[in-house]
Amino acid sequence: MAAFELQIIETNPHLRSLLSWHLQQAGYGIFSAGDLTQAKEMFYQRQPKMLILSADLPDSLGLDFCAWLRQQQPQLLILMLSARDTEADVVAGLRSGADDYLKKPFGMQELMARVAALARRSKTVAPPAYLDYGPLKIDLVHRRVRFYGELIDLTPQEFSLLYVLAQVAGKPLSRADLLQRAWPDEIDNPRTVDTHVLSLRKKVELDPQQPSLIQTVRNVGYRLNLEGLASEANGADSESAAQPNNRIPAVAAPTEVIPSVPGS
Repeated sequence: MAAFELQIIETNPHLRSLLSWHLQQAGYGIFSAGDLTQAKEMFYQRQPKMLILSADLPDSLGLDFCAWLRQQQPQLLILMLSARDTEADVVAGLRSGADDYLKKPFGMQELMARVAALARRSKTVAPPAYLDYGPLKIDLVHRRVRFYGELIDLTPQEFSLLYVLAQVAGKPLSRADLLQRAWPDEIDNPRTVDTHVLSLRKKVELDPQQPSLIQTVRNVGYRLNLEGLASEANGADSESAAQPNNRIPAVAAPTEVIPSVPGS
C-alpha cells in the first residue's frame, strides 16, 4: 500500500518547507506548491487524498480554489490554514468546502493532530510503520535503519534523506527536491545534499568507493537503487542457506506495515 499522499499549497516558502518536513517525518507522502498554477498541475497528476490549503492567497483566491477542489474531488480531505481568525472567516472557509480550519499562527503538534484526525476519515487509516525492502528496513516509528540485519547509526538528517529517497521507490530526485523534502529549514545550497549523501554512503554502502545503493543520476540528482538491493540479496541466497546470519534475502516488492489504530 502506498504512503498517504498529501498536497500542501502555501505561498510562504519557510512555512511550506517546515510543514513538508514534519509531515514527511510522520510517514506521509508530501508534495507542495507555492502558487495555484503549480498546485493545479500537481493535483491533476498526483490526485492526493488530503490537501493543506492556505486561504491567504492573493486576491482571496484561496476560498475559490477550495470550492473548485471540492467540485473536482468530493472525497478530498481539505485542511485550510489562514491568518484570518474571525467567526465569519472560519464559516466562509468551511462553506467553501474545507473539512477543517486552522488559524495562524498555530502549533505544529496541533496541526499534526488535525491531519491525523482527517486521515482517519479515509480508508487509509495511518501512514506505514516501516518500509521493508529486504536487506534495507526503515523503521519510521523509532527512526532506525537496518541494512543486512545490522543496525545503522544515522543522524536525524541522514535518516530523513534516506527515507525521502526510499519513499519515491527508486525514482531520481534532484538536489532541489531533496532540500525541500528532507530538510526542516529552507536551504539553497545544493552542496549540502552532496555532503550528506557522501556521509550516508559511508554507512549504508557495501563499498562506499563504488556506491551501488545511492546512485548518482547525471544532470538530475540521486536515486535509491532498490533493484540492486534485490539483485545483491538474491545472489547471496545460497550462501545464506549455509550461514543463516548472513545477508537477508530480498522480497519481490517493498512491504509497508500499517499500525493498528484504536477504534478503527
